[in-house]
Amino acid sequence: MNSCILMAQIVQAPELRYTQDNQRPVAQMLVEFPASRDTDPPNRIKVVGWGNLATEIQEQYQVGDRIIIQGNLRMNTIDRPDGLKEKRAELSASQIFKQDGAFVASGSDRPSNVVSMENYSRPLNSPPLPSPAPVAPPAPLPNSEPQPLSNDDLDDIPF
Repeated sequence: MNSCILMAQIVQAPELRYTQDNQRPVAQMLVEFPASRDTDPPNRIKVVGWGNLATEIQEQYQVGDRIIIQGNLRMNTIDRPDGLKEKRAELSASQIFKQDGAFVASGSDRPSNVVSMENYSRPLNSPPLPSPAPVAPPAPLPNSEPQPLSNDDLDDIPF
């Protein structure tokens, strides 16, 4: 299964267009996220949203927004003007969240259950959380003494 979750910042404004039959909206934007090494430049990837998600992306996002994107990662082959072929990664979004934890857009109408831990705080007068109950060790199995192996129990596979 191909599923990817990426935390990034929008560096190119979302563009809305429609499929050739002018029926289905498609939004694309360029996002940037830190490289794995401090000495490397940030990584960039194109994010594409379809249908209602595309419309919501175009209406509710702008350059500089920090977002969390969930979707499928795929590789596209691009023919360059010099005749060479180039592979580029693209993330097809299924859900997008503002980094502060607020739910903004989704490919479905289901409510989100994402809660930001930065905004979580217990009420001041709430009782402390209960300690977990101690777990008793498992009871020994009857006849739990190891039985010696005979040559019939061994196979000929060398390890």
